[in-house]
Amino acid sequence: MSDLAADAVLAEAIAREAGGLLRSIMADATCPPAELGRRGDKEANALILTRLRAARPGDFILSEEAEDDKARCAARRVWIIDPLDGTRDYADRLGDYAVHVGLAVDGVPVVGAVTLPASGVTFSSLHPPALPPMPARTPRIVISRTRPPAVADAVAKALGGVLVPMGSAGFKAMAVLSGDAEIYLHTGGQYEWDNCAPAAVAIAAGLHASRIDGTPLAYNCADPLLPDVLICRAEWAAPTLAAIAASVTA
Repeated sequence: MSDLAADAVLAEAIAREAGGLLRSIMADATCPPAELGRRGDKEANALILTRLRAARPGDFILSEEAEDDKARCAARRVWIIDPLDGTRDYADRLGDYAVHVGLAVDGVPVVGAVTLPASGVTFSSLHPPALPPMPARTPRIVISRTRPPAVADAVAKALGGVLVPMGSAGFKAMAVLSGDAEIYLHTGGQYEWDNCAPAAVAIAAGLHASRIDGTPLAYNCADPLLPDVLICRAEWAAPTLAAIAASVTA
């Protein structure tokens, strides 16, 4: 097994374990929403950090829920994690939340595992699912339920598509892998932990993943803000990027 394959096995195991922990926390029906979200973030983060530090003590970690050690900027290998992607959805006891465990090497997302705890499904860059056949219908474009991108309406109109609001970034990205959508578009502000693991899985599956201007996604930057992302079926990449560019210059 190659080193990256072993990393992918580790990422998948940790993401699954964290997903199980989040399900068990949610099972406490007496926990109020604000406390549920706080516990989910804190406890899943602690679990993931503990597992990664034990298994890969020489690697750096960038987590949404931990203090950022800027020494990571000089490192080749950085784990980028979101222990609970979609905290608001989780706190509201909705199903579209996720766990992200990603690894960037030299700024490239090479390993990823995304667990959808509500369904118990984990998507991994080591063995991504085969993409279903492209449907004949117009594209379904998944967007944020709470922060829909400003360009979404223009892109949907240009492509003859339909907008489908969903929860967490990982949940939306995996909808493209599973055939529930063709395009995931976000421009409302994200950070590296929101899309590193989903991008790694998407790329491994043969999907297109980039910034909305078509430039590559880059990770382990000094500022982890990564405000926009496009993950889509390869067949829709060029038309979507063109529609985005046209909407920006209109």
